Amino acid sequence: MRFFLKAASYIFHPLLMPLLGTVLYFNVTPRYLEPELMRANLFAIGIITVLIPLVVFFLLKNLGVVETIYLKEVRERKFPLMIQCILLLLIIKMIFDPYEDPELYYFFVGMLFSAFSALVMVLFKLKVSLHQMGVAGILMFLVGLSAHFKINLLVTISFFLFVNGWVASSRLNSDSHTYPELGIGLLLGAIPQLILFNLWL
Repeated sequence: MRFFLKAASYIFHPLLMPLLGTVLYFNVTPRYLEPELMRANLFAIGIITVLIPLVVFFLLKNLGVVETIYLKEVRERKFPLMIQCILLLLIIKMIFDPYEDPELYYFFVGMLFSAFSALVMVLFKLKVSLHQMGVAGILMFLVGLSAHFKINLLVTISFFLFVNGWVASSRLNSDSHTYPELGIGLLLGAIPQLILFNLWL
């Protein structure tokens, strides 16, 4: 059981959520998209949101700024979140267009607002669950896609409801977060996506 709970922290790590959201979109959208374009977008997002943050993490670790990739201390989160905001802004400006790719464009705008909100919390010495924030954003994005395309994503949405509980249990089991930190993380992940529905639904 302990292994099962711990696995959630690895499988649904915050760094993987932008890539996961994009993969889910490409799998459910009824629009025809060029396979080459999809692969190029996934490759670019993988580099920007996974590879670059990992390189930066090892650099920060060598400098003594962070200790682990889970950023357990509030002080460790400042620079990684600042870099994450810059990288998400880069995706918004360079990869997706609000007219051609409104769903993904506003998904990343929502993630940027979530990351910036978490950064503001850090400046006030408040810690939130980045894991919970990431999976909550994915869940709300799926709800929006289901309504937008008028397709039945009940099974996928139900699975991510389970994932939200799985991740929360994992973070509690490892003593990484408290209930309020998980609750705030959930709200910071879901509310920006919900608000942005007005711009693309």
